[in-house]
Amino acid sequence: MKTYSISEVAKELNLTTYTLRYYDKEGLMPFVERTSNGTRLFKESDINALKIIECLKATGMPIKEIKDFIDWCSDGDATLQQRYDMFTERKAIVEAQMEELKKTMEVIDHKRWYYKTALDAGTEDIHKNDKIAKF
Repeated sequence: MKTYSISEVAKELNLTTYTLRYYDKEGLMPFVERTSNGTRLFKESDINALKIIECLKATGMPIKEIKDFIDWCSDGDATLQQRYDMFTERKAIVEAQMEELKKTMEVIDHKRWYYKTALDAGTEDIHKNDKIAKF
């Protein structure tokens, strides 16, 4: 079975080795094996687990809650409902984030239109009645 070094995993996931060591210190990587001298040996399944950790982090989930999830995974089938519920909650959070980003994009698109038409006209005066003009 192929194994990867911490630097190879860091490069693959676009993380720093410091971040991976921090995750380990916080108990997010109990699945990673070590050699007799303490060197971490990552398997493909470990990299996939780290991708899930990164996904959860991207949703804004705190490290402590990610640790709870990792613990639930270790507990096996008894925690299937908890894990399902957690991902259902994460889905709702991401959907809300996407709605906020959609609103942000609408403002950005409007301001791009505003400045493009002002550039084409050579003046902002064409937007005197715009409610969010110049800002």
